[in-house]
Amino acid sequence: MSYETWRDKTNGFRKVDVRHLQGNFAAGLIQAAAKLDVGEGLEIVQTFEPHPLYAALENIGFEHHTEQTAETEFHVFFCRTEKKEGEGAPFRPLALLNYPMIDEKLGKIAVDFWETTWQSPRRTLPYETRLLLSLANAAGAGRMRQAARELVKAYAHGLDSAALDDVFELLAWNQGIGFFSSEIGPSPLFQAYKLIKTQEKQGKERSEICRALKEKFGEKNPEISVM
Repeated sequence: MSYETWRDKTNGFRKVDVRHLQGNFAAGLIQAAAKLDVGEGLEIVQTFEPHPLYAALENIGFEHHTEQTAETEFHVFFCRTEKKEGEGAPFRPLALLNYPMIDEKLGKIAVDFWETTWQSPRRTLPYETRLLLSLANAAGAGRMRQAARELVKAYAHGLDSAALDDVFELLAWNQGIGFFSSEIGPSPLFQAYKLIKTQEKQGKERSEICRALKEKFGEKNPEISVM
């Protein structure tokens, strides 16, 4: 569908101005959107284009249309055109939407930086490769929360677990056995890897393993969530 097919319905959409909201409002927006029926929608007012929110709502069946009415005022209309279960890649970077509480320009810079890094068609390396590089960089810096998120995204996107074997072997080589044993081994990153390997040996389907990963290492897990 296109905006032209549902533009007449936008006057009835609930309007939510998030420009001065603080805290974890993105999760609430997604929950509210998930309750809407086909043909219903939301109008979100923000100081920049909320690209991560586009992806999150598209994942559950929404289309969007954006209008910029001032330098730091964007009206985004989200219309539900179908009901989807939202089984796509987890961990959209919704925490970026909280940056405007620090500074509005910083918020726009952060979201635009994410879009350029992860969404631009000018990127050469495959998405899965960039996720693995991000995983390795995060683990090397001791950011196991981020590393675990990248692992789950990579596997959910179709990466073969044999590639993860190579990654952990290289982490042990580059970081040293001591660091690997004391920091990586007990981390949620390695626990997610162990879940994948164990359930694959049990003959579980990838879709079932992905559901288990999202359940145990999703946003509700305090060791993983960044919201």
